[in-house]
Amino acid sequence: MALIRLLQRKPDGAIVFREPTSDPTPTYAILSHTWGKEEVTFQDIEAKGGKCKSISKAGWAKIQFCAEQATADGLQYFWVDTCCIDKRNAVELGAAINSMFRWYQNAARCYVYLSDVSKLDNGAGGERAWEKAFRTSRWFTRGWTLQELIAPSLVDFFSAEGQRLGSKLSFTAEIHEVTGIPEKALRSDTLSSFSIRERRSWAKRRTTTIEEDEVYCLLGIFDVSMALIYGERRDQAFRRLEEEIHKLYKGADFEQYSVKLNLRSFPEAAQFVAREEELSEMHELLHGHSSRAAVVLHGLGGIGKTQLAIEYIRRHKEKYTAIFWLNTNDEDSLQLSFRGIAQQVLQSHPSTRVLSSVDLEGELDRVVDAVKAWLDLQGNARWLLIYDNYDNPRISNRSDRSTVDIRQYLPESDQGSIIITTRSARVTQGRRLHVQKLIGLEDGLKILANTSGREGITNDPSARELILKLDGLPLALSTAGAYLEHVTDSFAEYLQLYEASWLELQTTSPTLSSYEYRSLYTTWQVTFDQIRKQNAASAQLLKLWAYFDKQDVWFGLVQHARSTDDKWIRKLAENKVSFNEAVRLLCEYGLAHPEPSLSQPSESAGYGVHSCVHSWTVSVLNGEWDNSLAQLALTCVASKVPSTDVDKWWLLQQRLLQHAAKHQYLIIDSTADIKGMEWQMHKLGMLYANQGRLAEAEAMDLLRNGAGSSRIGFRGCQLRLPKWVHAKVREQTPSRQDTCHLSGNTVI
Repeated sequence: MALIRLLQRKPDGAIVFREPTSDPTPTYAILSHTWGKEEVTFQDIEAKGGKCKSISKAGWAKIQFCAEQATADGLQYFWVDTCCIDKRNAVELGAAINSMFRWYQNAARCYVYLSDVSKLDNGAGGERAWEKAFRTSRWFTRGWTLQELIAPSLVDFFSAEGQRLGSKLSFTAEIHEVTGIPEKALRSDTLSSFSIRERRSWAKRRTTTIEEDEVYCLLGIFDVSMALIYGERRDQAFRRLEEEIHKLYKGADFEQYSVKLNLRSFPEAAQFVAREEELSEMHELLHGHSSRAAVVLHGLGGIGKTQLAIEYIRRHKEKYTAIFWLNTNDEDSLQLSFRGIAQQVLQSHPSTRVLSSVDLEGELDRVVDAVKAWLDLQGNARWLLIYDNYDNPRISNRSDRSTVDIRQYLPESDQGSIIITTRSARVTQGRRLHVQKLIGLEDGLKILANTSGREGITNDPSARELILKLDGLPLALSTAGAYLEHVTDSFAEYLQLYEASWLELQTTSPTLSSYEYRSLYTTWQVTFDQIRKQNAASAQLLKLWAYFDKQDVWFGLVQHARSTDDKWIRKLAENKVSFNEAVRLLCEYGLAHPEPSLSQPSESAGYGVHSCVHSWTVSVLNGEWDNSLAQLALTCVASKVPSTDVDKWWLLQQRLLQHAAKHQYLIIDSTADIKGMEWQMHKLGMLYANQGRLAEAEAMDLLRNGAGSSRIGFRGCQLRLPKWVHAKVREQTPSRQDTCHLSGNTVI
């Protein structure tokens, strides 16, 4: 960075130069403005001996304003581009333009003087007038003011009268609307986190007086330096700028290792939304390191790991000499992906020695070794490899041949960048990022609108209800949108089908090109099969989960399943260590997750499954109703109901209500067989009664007795019961209706 020449306002009002020195630069303010016809130049001040109190040019008012504002802010020194650079000196001008972004970046304050925005004191109407003038100010259309907006952290805007209008922070939303520059960039976020294409787009509608300056004004935006050659024309200047950018990100010898991106090897990209925090963290972890950088994206199948990797590539592909996509689903697919890489490299560089001598149709192990050797070449350090669908990793002490040991397929040199997508949290070949469900309702609405082709759904209550039901799972949202794209069903009708005919709905939904070979009803089967191989108790726990609520299953609940004949359920109910072993494997593959927020003082924290996974366990894992598991789950819930003399009984009972409601629904639906479950029904009735849910309590007791008591109920109350109770009673005991009197919905 070149030394900076500053202006200083003396106590007597005189403004003098502080010539560049090797001493530390004092704190200073800096002016941003658009040039007019009568600007004060370096020669104007030099003609006054480097010291002046007044110059008869219109531009002097801006210098005077900057001096006064800096003094008000406690700053002695300031900088103005019109007069602090000797533009007749080509060397000084070139150094200044290459340093200017950092000069603005290092300034204590930046004052934006808007000569075309007036804030006269004429009331509310005047305020609206200046706001409109602010949005249409010429300052937002000039090339040089782009870096003057972005580089400084503290930017204040002033009217032509010198009145403060606001700051970059307070005007962030308005500036984003006017310029299209992301708010994160306006808040001084690292510019390298934005793609080269995106940063270039910020200057698209900006102009400069000299055509080459359209390029030179971007040097700081891309953090590069280059010689100024006025007269070379804009296109040639852009070509030189691109070359410098490529050198910065890809190295000086980037052309030697550049390989054209092969889009056919990539999965199809969906319309991407959200995930900005994950993308920023990925860029921070992968970019700008001198050694190997690797990121592991892990999470539930269908959560969007592959789409996140594709979006990262879309934004930052210009920063890599070569990007290769590898299918890591199994060893054969992975080796074929290496052969594809070899073919890509040879297309761009036919004489590459380490690859040209290898028979690509021969032994694939040799092809893999040759590609790894090319990736290990000194100077070839700016490549990016994506190992996608590494869902069956080889864990130590496992000899299953269907698993993949990714370590054999990683380049050996300490260079390059790697992204691994996997469902397993046990993959450790990089910095792990847990990809989780989309939190924002608006993100879900965007996916649903994009895939269904339906507009104006933001305020549709049924659409919002569907988003909540699908709980931020991109695969489920995309599947719903694809189904609705070519049918006339409303969102409400789709939701009804989802609740009543889940499996049939999923099997008849269109195949998603962005989730090739996977659908909502098959995507977790692969994971389940792997889990079953590793721990059969984990697999049985997931099947049993279908008969509990999706939230808050814990050992204290499941331990009451010890009486079952199923040896694997008996094992996980045996002790907490066995349960933890089983549930941990489900968590490692993303099928379950801890729910510490739901823990109770008297019990350990529970675990939950995603609502779509829970629907899958009900409709696919338990495609045929297992009455023994249903009764076992009901027994677990009933056995856990505490009496009122137990410490914190109220809290534990509240925790059980959602599981009791699950069984109540199954009974209503005539799915559950409650024959011989009198004790369990009594305990559920007790639970509801203690929690003040007297109608449900009476219903449970009525079902327990088969309507066999002449006076039914807790506390001898007359209660209005739901209609389902009457239907269920008549279904169970059609010959004993004389034992109680049903009047309307009231049991007497």
